[in-house]
Amino acid sequence: MDPNPSASLKTLSIIHLALVGGIAVFGVITYLNNGSFIANADPNDMYIYVVPVVGALGYFLSQFLFKKQLQTIDENDSLSLKLGKYQSASITKYALLEGPAILAIFAYNPSGNALFLVVAIFLVVYLFMQKPSERKFTEEVPLSLEDKKQFNNQKK
Repeated sequence: MDPNPSASLKTLSIIHLALVGGIAVFGVITYLNNGSFIANADPNDMYIYVVPVVGALGYFLSQFLFKKQLQTIDENDSLSLKLGKYQSASITKYALLEGPAILAIFAYNPSGNALFLVVAIFLVVYLFMQKPSERKFTEEVPLSLEDKKQFNNQKK
């Protein structure tokens, strides 16, 4: 029997919330411990170049790989396989956003450079906006009529 789609999406939502919450708490604690917000950065600091590039790469790679993984879902696959592939693609997307955000927070800690904190904030906000939902799943995954019936029946 196929798993309940709502339960699978709820599990993915919990993973998503844990990632967003963890990064947000880490960022707030780091900011409170550092307390500085320097707008003028040291040009010899290698992170001044690395953090924005890694942040942009994480953003674009997360979108690209998510779409690429969704393209592997065939309309004839079972609903449980579609859910599994969607979860895998979503977790990959989240990880590619989480990694650069953590790097930016680590880079912010010793320097107090505002750029690093801003990069981390933008990545966390974007990650937050990627919250999984039943609507997003039905829009992003090719579902057959049978899948839609099964999805609607199981979420009740």
